[in-house]
Amino acid sequence: MNAADTAWIMTATALVLFMTLPGLALFYGGLVRGRNVLSVFMHCYAIACLMSVLWFFVGYSIAFGSGTSGFWGGLDKAGLSGVTADSLSGTLPEILFFAFQMTFAIITPALIVGAYVERIGFGFVMLFSGLWMLICYAPVVHWVWGGGFLADGGIFGDVGVRDFAGGIVVHETAGIAALIIAFFLGARKNHNTPPHNPGFVMIGAAMLWVGWFGFNGGSQLAADGGAAMAITVTHISAATASLSWALWERIKFGKSSMVGIVTGTIAGLASITPASGFVGPWEALIIGAVAGVLCQEAVVLIRNKAKIDDTLDVFAVHGVGGIFGTIMIAAFGAGTWAAQLGSLAIVGIYTTVVTVALLFICKAITPLRVSEEDEITGLDLAVHGERAYELTS
Repeated sequence: MNAADTAWIMTATALVLFMTLPGLALFYGGLVRGRNVLSVFMHCYAIACLMSVLWFFVGYSIAFGSGTSGFWGGLDKAGLSGVTADSLSGTLPEILFFAFQMTFAIITPALIVGAYVERIGFGFVMLFSGLWMLICYAPVVHWVWGGGFLADGGIFGDVGVRDFAGGIVVHETAGIAALIIAFFLGARKNHNTPPHNPGFVMIGAAMLWVGWFGFNGGSQLAADGGAAMAITVTHISAATASLSWALWERIKFGKSSMVGIVTGTIAGLASITPASGFVGPWEALIIGAVAGVLCQEAVVLIRNKAKIDDTLDVFAVHGVGGIFGTIMIAAFGAGTWAAQLGSLAIVGIYTTVVTVALLFICKAITPLRVSEEDEITGLDLAVHGERAYELTS
């Protein structure tokens, strides 16, 4: 065990959890109407709790068990069987590696929340999120990070897919699932209402930015120069994408918005995530500059052309950003085109099939959408019996 590595990953674990609670909750909560802010907080909080328990029971084993099929890790580590305080994973205590990866399993289904806020049934959220994490997310983790068939020595030969911190594993899977749910769920009754609290949005985005240092820097799994470089390129991409998003808004609309610039931040963070361990500062600058414009145009495409009410633009920002960053790894020569594009296609198809199947299974068990009356009243009061703001807000 390396004490410095251990101390850093303990810190990174706290930072990644901080991204969901309270970062993502505030970012998403500020973007919805005041009558639904508590429901967004509830979704993020309850998902964090449920994913933690499921990751302990079987999720970690599916992702990082010792299975040799290449498709899943098996159940040998279910309930942390055989994992003690003295067990090691590289230079880290394995129990710490479990906890670090658990925070990824928390935030990935929580990202999907942004696609269905203001009209989704709470029972559906919990049932779908739990099953999706176990059947979609955890196997993909094994394929890419757990020595599965997309990793080195798999179907792409000695050099498998390169995904440092989750462009495919986190952002592509969550983005595609978000788009599918939004499509089947249908649009909100009134989807032209502005965010009720842009201040929450900025605070949440700032928390996500800080937490992302643990997300990307922690994925080095060591306290070394590689982790420092990952943090640095993460920051450069985020800053550049923020500026390019704001500039593109100014060119198109004559004004740069605060909600826009912080959304650009998230686009830059999502785009650099897969590449953060493989590129330097100049490449990060390019990725961020393109991401701010690319993801903004993706928002326009999904909202105005495809007419899909992906409420908080999960696919356009996270999905497109993660896919773009994964492709740029090959463009900068840090990975092969076959592995990068092939893995994106395989995971994309698998995520689509699993998400559609789970959607129909779950809505046969519990309602997908709340009633029109509950949607008008607001989910805070109608579903959770609480109210943070007056209904006129």
